[in-house]
Amino acid sequence: MTYVAGVDSSTQSCKVVVRDLETGALVRSGRAAHPDGTEVDPAAWWTALQQALESAGGLDDVAAISIAGQQHGMVVLDASGRVIRDALLWNDTRSAQAARDLIAEVGADAYAARVGVVPVASFTATKLRWLREAEPANAARVAAVALPHDWLTWRLRGYGPADESPLGPDLEALTTDRSDASGTAYWSAATGAYELDLFERALGRPGREAGTVGDGVILPRVLGPSDAAGRTPGGVLVGPGAGDNAGGALGLGATEGDVVVSIGTSGTVFAVTAEPVADASGTVAGFADASGVSLPLIATLNAARVLDSIAGLLGVDHDGLADLALQAEPGAGGVVLIPYFEGERTPNLPDAKASLHGLTLATTRPANLARAAIEGMLCGLADGLDAVRRVGVREQRILLIGGAAQNPAVAAVAAQVFDAPVVIPSPGEYVADGGAVQAAWALTGARPTWTVESAAPLAVDTRAVIREQRAAYLP
Repeated sequence: MTYVAGVDSSTQSCKVVVRDLETGALVRSGRAAHPDGTEVDPAAWWTALQQALESAGGLDDVAAISIAGQQHGMVVLDASGRVIRDALLWNDTRSAQAARDLIAEVGADAYAARVGVVPVASFTATKLRWLREAEPANAARVAAVALPHDWLTWRLRGYGPADESPLGPDLEALTTDRSDASGTAYWSAATGAYELDLFERALGRPGREAGTVGDGVILPRVLGPSDAAGRTPGGVLVGPGAGDNAGGALGLGATEGDVVVSIGTSGTVFAVTAEPVADASGTVAGFADASGVSLPLIATLNAARVLDSIAGLLGVDHDGLADLALQAEPGAGGVVLIPYFEGERTPNLPDAKASLHGLTLATTRPANLARAAIEGMLCGLADGLDAVRRVGVREQRILLIGGAAQNPAVAAVAAQVFDAPVVIPSPGEYVADGGAVQAAWALTGARPTWTVESAAPLAVDTRAVIREQRAAYLP
């Protein structure tokens, strides 16, 4: 038997799956937690990866592995391969002004045309501009910039500070993939190349791709879908890795006609398309996918944790929140939650706050508040679906994934919010599965044909009043 492994290094945890190369059957799995926060010492991810691999039985019988991970996080390294400061994660919004400044200098149209995205606080370029302005001494020390999955792949291959790794701090060995590079706002999915002047505008210093001649801050070499990054010191082949959403699409086997709605720490709506997308409004990010085509995507900062917050307020667990929500009528009696607890990315309102509207003495009930939380979260994602439709995506079905998708109230309300067939695939670690697909692809040179079983579509019961009520209170 030949086994391959996939990793999902997400905001909240590290998950590992080990699958049979021929059939894709799950052999074993492991998990370890990540610390909370919007800035994290990457050493915590490395520790969690080692713990998750041990929990999954190790790599002794594994032929290949690939790491998918949270997008956009800024990992800055000095010349000795040490992390200069804690990584700023995608959900850290302190660089909102930096994003506005970059747009003012370059123009939204120019950004969209050149790199397929318009800067928002989530993207790496804005975090580099923030570093340049807020921590100039740290910015001056930067010898290389990596994303979370890039750095973990580098460490797994044996690189790092001289006293922590067998191969030492060879920054030229840094690699990334198309999907994650496309979330930096200085790499183009259309041309397959870094836009180095946009990088320099962000950090204030020249950059260059690893392995090229010249001076400048090193940016990871961009690998193709079937490329190998190298091997671990133990000889395991290491695949290119991916951003988490691209990994999820690969793990699901999503194709044109599928729109994936993922409800995790963040909420995302994305689709696989043959051609790159450029949206000058900045609403839809024209990312690359992990298979060689494109992945237009919108992301919301407020997703499953909206439910965590309201469940905690009501003193119930997620099952209790579902029970309450299903006791309320569609529209929650006019109670509307605008769930911008952490600011928001789509729409781009990084300084926004959550708000509750439509309360009367008769409607201020736990059931209505529970349902309003679910409706508010899903309506934000339905707005995202409308946005990807505006750039030409035409869905045949919606694949609803993420831990919250298994909540029966979320499933029921989704059928009343989305005006398209909704399918909830069998529960799984789709992002880690995408890593396993990559590992198999790099090992054999051919993309495997594993598929994820899905349930029948939910009956669509669109209640326009749910979204109309929310729209009346939007900023």
